[in-house]
Amino acid sequence: MGPRDGAYFFNIQYIMDNIVTVVIVGVACLIVGAVVMLLVQKSMARSRAKLILEEAARDAETLKKEKLMEAREEELKIKNEAERQANQRLSKVQSVEAKLKQRELQLNQQQSENQRTRNELETTRTNLEAQQTMLDAKKEEVDRLKRSAQDTLEHISGLSSEEAKEKLIESLKDEAKTAAASYINDIMDEAKMTANKEAKRIVVQSIQRVATETAIENSVTVFHIDSDEIKGRIIGREGRNIRALEAATGIEIIVDDTPEAIVLSGFDPVRREIARLALHQLVADGRIHPARIEEVVNKVRKQIEEEIVETGKRTAIDLGIHGLHPDLIRLIGKMKYRSSYGQNLLQHARETANLCAIMASELGLNPKKARRAGLLHDIGKVPDEEPELPHALLGMKLAEKYKEKPEICNAIGAHHDEIEQTTLLAPIVQVCDAISGARPGARREIVEAYIKRLNDLEQLALSYPGVIKTYAIQAGRELRVIVGADKIDDVETESLSAEIARRIQDEMTYPGQVKITVIRETRAVSFAK
Repeated sequence: MGPRDGAYFFNIQYIMDNIVTVVIVGVACLIVGAVVMLLVQKSMARSRAKLILEEAARDAETLKKEKLMEAREEELKIKNEAERQANQRLSKVQSVEAKLKQRELQLNQQQSENQRTRNELETTRTNLEAQQTMLDAKKEEVDRLKRSAQDTLEHISGLSSEEAKEKLIESLKDEAKTAAASYINDIMDEAKMTANKEAKRIVVQSIQRVATETAIENSVTVFHIDSDEIKGRIIGREGRNIRALEAATGIEIIVDDTPEAIVLSGFDPVRREIARLALHQLVADGRIHPARIEEVVNKVRKQIEEEIVETGKRTAIDLGIHGLHPDLIRLIGKMKYRSSYGQNLLQHARETANLCAIMASELGLNPKKARRAGLLHDIGKVPDEEPELPHALLGMKLAEKYKEKPEICNAIGAHHDEIEQTTLLAPIVQVCDAISGARPGARREIVEAYIKRLNDLEQLALSYPGVIKTYAIQAGRELRVIVGADKIDDVETESLSAEIARRIQDEMTYPGQVKITVIRETRAVSFAK
């Protein structure tokens, strides 16, 4: 290594030594600075703590003064409140003392008045005792005079007082009985005349106030078609279509030589209506085969069920009847498809309901209950099941099942006298049912059946011994029976009338009721020569 290299190395070594020295000095300065900073911070912390303590002492002193002020204010408030309450109590005590003084004055006045009243009463009692003494003396004198007069009367009449009293009572009794009997007869005659007149007025007025329709319905349905070619399509190959239609609807379909018409026959009007509507849709659609027939019939059956319910609801709303069970509403709707002797059952029920309401109003009864009973009186004719019961009793059981009131149930069950009538609604429903059914044009019968029924009535009465002639009059609603006076007496006529009525009820079918009149006539004939 040369001299330059040695000098260079020396310079580097020198620099390095200086750097180390500077670093050491810097580190020492940092340490000293840090120590100085710690000392300064410690001094500052002591001074800050002293300041905080002084400030806390000042705050405590201020708070103490504030609390003392609040305590003094609260003490002042309590003192004022106590003084106020004491003043109020003092005023109340003074008021009570004033009232007591006033009450004492009133009592003193009342005591003086009572003393004065006692003095007056004592004076009055003394006067009354004197008057009583005078009355007793006069009473003794009157009794003495009465006994003297009674002895004189008994001596003159020859009767004692008890005997005279009994004779007078007997004469008054006889006179009163005679007058009472005459008065009762007059009242009964007047009541009968008035009752008959009033009953006729109510019935006529009720009939006049009900507007009715006299249209009648057939027991079979005739389905009209455009041409006879459709008959073959309805019958189908080997009759499969008509068999499927009859099986689905339960209705007999009669296809005969009647031009452009097919007859639907069946005892159930609902089924007949389902068959008519289904046939109408099938003919309009043109697709007639067993599968399509079953589909259309099911669809129409649902439509009819909905229409039945809607008809029942609309009828109840029109008549103002609320709270009916849904099953009763459905039965009311079924009445639309039922007829009795050609009279639509729903129209008959509505007419009877209106008549019942009017008649109940005229008689001062509840028209709403009467209208309800009139509407439901024939629901036994349209049950879902067919038990062997008269329709009146079946309707009563249905009404009881669906929680109708007892008077409504009795009116339904008694409108054909199957049970005893226990309410005033029952005879009203019975009368209005007869009025609606007996109205001219309301019902009709086949002529042959009508003539046969009249003939059966006459023959039934003729079968009894002693009957000479019988006449069925008023369209079969009255049967007059003429008997021989030498064969049957008056007592037997009554039993004969009851027996004929019983047999007619048991053996015959008829609308409304039949009146049986047995006539026995005695004739005395002589000749003047």
